[in-house]
Amino acid sequence: MFKESNIRKPLILGHKTYHDITNDIVSPIEGPAPKQWKIAITIALIVALYGVGVISYLVGVGIGSWGLNKTVGWAWDITNFVWWVGIGHAGTLISAVLLLFRQRWRMAINRSAEAMTIFAVMMAAVFPVFHMGRVWMAYWTLPLPNQFGSLWPNFNSALMWDVFAISTYFSVSLVFWYIGLIPDFATIRDRVSKPWMKKFYSILSFGWSGRAKHWTRFEEISLVLAGIATPLVFSVHSIVSMDFATSIVPGWHTTIFPPYFVSGAIFSGFAMVQTLLLIMRKTMKLEAYIHLKHIEYMNIVIIVTGSIVGVAYLTELFISDYSGVQYESYAFINRFSGPLAWSYWCMMTCNVISPQLFWFKKLRTNLVFTFVMSIIVNIGMWFERFVIIVTSIHRDYLPAAWGEFKASFIDIGMFIGTIGIFFTLFLLFARYFPVLALNELKTILKTSGESYKNDNKH
Repeated sequence: MFKESNIRKPLILGHKTYHDITNDIVSPIEGPAPKQWKIAITIALIVALYGVGVISYLVGVGIGSWGLNKTVGWAWDITNFVWWVGIGHAGTLISAVLLLFRQRWRMAINRSAEAMTIFAVMMAAVFPVFHMGRVWMAYWTLPLPNQFGSLWPNFNSALMWDVFAISTYFSVSLVFWYIGLIPDFATIRDRVSKPWMKKFYSILSFGWSGRAKHWTRFEEISLVLAGIATPLVFSVHSIVSMDFATSIVPGWHTTIFPPYFVSGAIFSGFAMVQTLLLIMRKTMKLEAYIHLKHIEYMNIVIIVTGSIVGVAYLTELFISDYSGVQYESYAFINRFSGPLAWSYWCMMTCNVISPQLFWFKKLRTNLVFTFVMSIIVNIGMWFERFVIIVTSIHRDYLPAAWGEFKASFIDIGMFIGTIGIFFTLFLLFARYFPVLALNELKTILKTSGESYKNDNKH
């Protein structure tokens, strides 16, 4: 039997059996909801309902209720859109890329990360849809029959590319996530006793019986979808960056944007995965499956992507000066020394300086420090998008048109509301769906389980 080197630390702690893995992951679904879950979803629902109220007000009054002005036409809404799309990147990256590289440590974290992707992309879609103003006309962005007339005069616009890129990414991610869940749905179906639950999970499991033919097809389709999803991870945020890079606004038309945006998206996405996993690990008692080794691996990815983002910031400053174009130089000087300089320095501190602390093993294996840092990184990445969008356009070519952007309570309320909706959806997922890939975890028990690695009798 294949045995993994003892140099590698086990990925499943404790003397777990196959039955224990099933029990640990399915018990929270079968039994009553934990008290912590009820408290968390109550808070999330209140915030989500507030967000729905704010969005309803926005539809009734119009987007003039946002803090947009003559100079700053893109502001919080597009900042939040790019931020949510970025967060949606890590889930598919963890699942697809690590599956292709046969990394066993992905199995404890891929399910939650994939769910995070689905919900984050849904939240991202909210902002451009409502930015249209006449939200009931949103279907105009989709391919329509010729009988509707010539509705796509700007088909070459980078904003149109987003419709294709993000809808494709969402569709592939959704199928990839759902197919991974099918064997686990069948396990739950065979365990639960309540008739409605049995029926519900029977429908979701698509008649899965666990035969060799089913597993062969499962592995084949997983690899095919991973192969499709991997380039999508890189293409989606590259296309989002083209919204900026194809313009002629100083500070935006720079060729470094695609790799810079992709690394930033992975950076913020991994930070959000850390936030969610550390909360779930504690509330659902999954310490044996999500432990220091997983957290450390993800912190190493955060160091790498954070360093790439830091190099991108410095490269932008150098190119703006080296170009000799006064407008380009001014855009960057205004960023770090203008009236919104505080946002630039928040971005630099959170994204460039703070992740370097993970070079110290003691810090990158500290759960409390990692949790705090994951939140700091996401705050920094939000500021990055704010800096790129607002500070580049609030002072344009005409000083007479200069103005400072101030977010209205509708801007802030809509953003907070999407966070509430996101956590509501994620908590419902954690309650009714298996948060770990239990059947995949079983495949690594004999090679990466603590009792098997440490006990020579096995």
